[in-house]
Amino acid sequence: MPIARLTDSERDALLAECPGWSLSADGKGIEREFRFADFNAAFGFMTRVALHAEKTDHHPEWSNVYNRVNITLTTHDAGGLSARDAAMAKAIEEML
Repeated sequence: MPIARLTDSERDALLAECPGWSLSADGKGIEREFRFADFNAAFGFMTRVALHAEKTDHHPEWSNVYNRVNITLTTHDAGGLSARDAAMAKAIEEML
C-alpha cells in the first residue's frame, strides 16, 4: 500500500505544531538544526532518536558536528512528507 503524502494544509499544520522546523529547499521534507552543550549531549540525543527510528522503521537524514545535529525528515516512498515524518518530528521534540 502506498504511503500518502501530506497535503499542503497538513504540512502547514505540522510546521505550526513543531516550531523550529522548516520546509526543506526542495519542499519534500522538513529540517531543523539542534544545538547542545557539547558532543556528549548531541550524541545522547542522536542515540535516543536512533532507537525510536529503529522501533518505527522510519529513519532521519542527519549529520552531526560537535554539538550540532541537523535533521531532515522526508518519506522517499511518498515523494515528500508523510504522517510518518509528522510523528517522528513530534517524537523528536519530546526527546529534547
